[in-house]
Amino acid sequence: MNCPKCRVNLVITDRQGIEIDFCPQCRGVWLDRGELDKLIARVNRHEAGHGAVGSDRGGDDESRHLRGRRGRTWWTDLFE
Repeated sequence: MNCPKCRVNLVITDRQGIEIDFCPQCRGVWLDRGELDKLIARVNRHEAGHGAVGSDRGGDDESRHLRGRRGRTWWTDLFE
């Protein structure tokens, strides 16, 4: 499949059980049917395990809460 923007071949990779198609030129990311649902389910599980985000926290505290160890999140791990 080609990137809709650049017209170069997309690279397919599996990240933590989610198949991601990305363009090596523009770094655009495309998800197949059902993959967005998997991401949403993962976010919901993450929030359920760590409490509601932003309940009474400020923006900086919330960011630190989501980052975890070494400033990384499961989200950044997914797309690296």
